[in-house]
Amino acid sequence: MALDLLDVGVLALIVLGLTVYLTKGIFWGQNSGASAGVSASTGSRNLVEVLKQTNKKALVFYGSQTGTAEDYATKYAKELQSRFSIPTICADLSDYDFDNLNEVHEVPGFTFITFLMATYGEGEPTDDAGDFFSYLDDECENLENLKFACFGLGNSTYEIYNAMGKRTVARLTELGATLIGELGEGDDGQGTMDEDYLAWKDSLFEVLREELHLEEHDVSYEPGLAVIENSALSSESASVSLGEPDSKYVNPQSEEQLRALTLGPFDHSHPYLAPVTSSKELFNSETRHCIHAEFDLSGTNLRYSTGDHLAIWPSNSLENTAKFLSVLGISEKKDTVIDIKSLDSTVHSVIPSPTTYAAVVGHYLEISGPVSRQFLKMVVPFAPDAESKSKASALADSKELFHNEVTEKYLNIADALSYISNGKPWSSIPFSFVIESIAHLQPRYYSISSSSLSEKQTVHVTAVVEWERPNGSDHDVTGVATNLLWNIQLEQSGISKVKPPVTYDLEGPRGKFAPLKLPIHIRRSTFKLPTNPATPVIMVGPGTGVAPFRGFLRERVKQVENGVSVGKTILFYGSRSSKEDFLYKDEFPQYSKKLGDKFELITAFSRETSKKVYVQHKMAEKAAEIDQLLKQNAFFYVCGDASKMARDVQSTLVEILKSQRKLSESVASEMVRNFKVSNRYQEDVW
Repeated sequence: MALDLLDVGVLALIVLGLTVYLTKGIFWGQNSGASAGVSASTGSRNLVEVLKQTNKKALVFYGSQTGTAEDYATKYAKELQSRFSIPTICADLSDYDFDNLNEVHEVPGFTFITFLMATYGEGEPTDDAGDFFSYLDDECENLENLKFACFGLGNSTYEIYNAMGKRTVARLTELGATLIGELGEGDDGQGTMDEDYLAWKDSLFEVLREELHLEEHDVSYEPGLAVIENSALSSESASVSLGEPDSKYVNPQSEEQLRALTLGPFDHSHPYLAPVTSSKELFNSETRHCIHAEFDLSGTNLRYSTGDHLAIWPSNSLENTAKFLSVLGISEKKDTVIDIKSLDSTVHSVIPSPTTYAAVVGHYLEISGPVSRQFLKMVVPFAPDAESKSKASALADSKELFHNEVTEKYLNIADALSYISNGKPWSSIPFSFVIESIAHLQPRYYSISSSSLSEKQTVHVTAVVEWERPNGSDHDVTGVATNLLWNIQLEQSGISKVKPPVTYDLEGPRGKFAPLKLPIHIRRSTFKLPTNPATPVIMVGPGTGVAPFRGFLRERVKQVENGVSVGKTILFYGSRSSKEDFLYKDEFPQYSKKLGDKFELITAFSRETSKKVYVQHKMAEKAAEIDQLLKQNAFFYVCGDASKMARDVQSTLVEILKSQRKLSESVASEMVRNFKVSNRYQEDVW
């Protein structure tokens, strides 16, 4: 199951980014290809000290879980510096201590701080923002000299919307700080994050001009990185990165370096190359596909807990890579070695150097994502001719035209540029601009569908292949990681008659991914079974939402095999058809045999009857049993779509409590909220 939202803190990425679409985190999630941050260059966590050392006059901080806030922060910092000539630091909140936050105004010429704050889960701070809020709540007493702006990134499909942006503004103003402009609120749930950001930014910049009297300039591209072709090296040189997950995989020689490749530690900055031991198709359909994949962890210290998430680090498809290189007019020199060097002490590239054009595009950049209007505005000066320049400007300036011609057609970067120029290459775009302006290719996150108690040396995931041709479109839209998994499954099964829409280099750079390995790491989750196995659990997981519950079931089966008594375990599962997409259909009888009357499976197949039936309808039919289990302190779990299913499930539970306990709407709703606060109602939704 792929996760979308706005999710894991990915550190240190670009100076400028693209629009971020987080559609289940499969192929629209983005992070930037270069990072603005100072701690790495100065070694100091003292804000005032770093500002003075680097002669910077503004700060941009982000709290980011999946990299979305970081992406917006870096492009905002870049534009702030270019448009108003304000030297700016952009950094993760965890990079600094805040003891002297109220002293930054004493730095000569300092202007203000901007916070871009993502909300994680149900109103929680991102991992990198926890210490910042602890400081504000427990230690900070006065910020009356601080001026700040704030943009929150949230999802209105969640019950608690944009909590961290609101909390930041509320606490800072309570401490005496002055808010510049209005709190901006980006809504990923409505798919308006980019337009929300642009509206907030334009409004803020007007305040900077009119009220703070900052002088505005025309924006032009100012590189923070230099890309230099290196004729002394070839793509065969051992020191050249050809797409390895990180620099540790490039030409390791010492015993310590080699040991790090198997013992880790493994995380978002250094993944493990895990063998895919087996995979299989779960759907019985010619047009839709769902892959079950198992990764081998033996021989490593990489461990997970049931309910955690697996991060898979994909590469771009061969077709999309070739198309992108062609649009830039660099296909013929794709294997030329390049050095990437910083032109600013506060900016560094996360792409290993030296490398090649092909490696950067194929392994390090998010080239499959959609284009923002702001990106088109930035590439206008590099258009190959006057007609293309005019067309790009028109699309960038008109929200409606951009929506109709670009968004509705699901154009990725190469598609959009080719459409604008009628196929002429954009050879004038500096490759440094490409690295700084296009997000870094990010890992995709999946709910683990195995049990760490049952499967100690392997980890399983379940992923629907993202592949569709939108109405009126002449091209396929494909998920990056899910199609990679599909390619691996077809290779392992020896199926040659099925032709996926895109293909991949399954051997990877220098053959390091052979035989069939993928870079992975584990992301910890709070989505867990009760610590007491005897506690009843109610699980609602239609579609791939069943993934973590397969892990939960396997955990309880193993506990029973070990002589442990387990509580009642109910699963509400839904899909279109019992014959086409009933995931793990053959496994449930085995779980029933092991768990006996402790396990109950309730299914809802939406397209097998004249009236569509969903999991919430089946919940209503089991109202009395659900209520009885809740009285026995049962835990309630939901996994799947946040925009409708999760809301409908919660509403149904409220109705069940109302009817079974004769409660008012408000009292029943408050009871469900209390379940969430006490961790008895848990969600893993996207």
